Amino acid sequence: MKGLDFIHEGQPVPTKVSKGMWSKYKEYVPFYGNFTCVGAVESYLCDIERQMQNTLRDILEQAKATADLWELEKKRHEWLEDYCEQIALLGTQVMWTEGVARAFEELEGGSESAMKDYLNFILIGIKNLIDRVREDLDPILRGKIITIITIDVHERDTVDMFVNKKISDTQHFAW
Repeated sequence: MKGLDFIHEGQPVPTKVSKGMWSKYKEYVPFYGNFTCVGAVESYLCDIERQMQNTLRDILEQAKATADLWELEKKRHEWLEDYCEQIALLGTQVMWTEGVARAFEELEGGSESAMKDYLNFILIGIKNLIDRVREDLDPILRGKIITIITIDVHERDTVDMFVNKKISDTQHFAW
């Protein structure tokens, strides 16, 4: 967090009530409830840290719930616009971890192509993000997409290694 968004109530000097926070990358995240800075600064700084954590936790829960519907409702390359970079990246990584775990379960269940299928799914996701980043985008959104592409490429390489080395067990050291 770089700063707070204080309520001005028509005054040139802001009140002690904050309605959201700004990142150093100029992303804005509104709080679910306003936060009032009262008491000693060392006390309310700890309270604002909890407010920030609780807000991001609640947003992450929402992001995860909507990410579960990527294939049904909103594709990931569009979904990520709804969340700040930190949440979009974390949600993407949670979904990747679940996808790899599911592929391992399917391999153990007898599906010989589960990991290859998941690799193809990753490749399509990267292609969609590359197509998206070629558009005329806001610099914040462009940076978010580029960050996710970078992580996706690492994830692709990891799954590709699983496929090439025929790793089919989650207990294998490479996993």
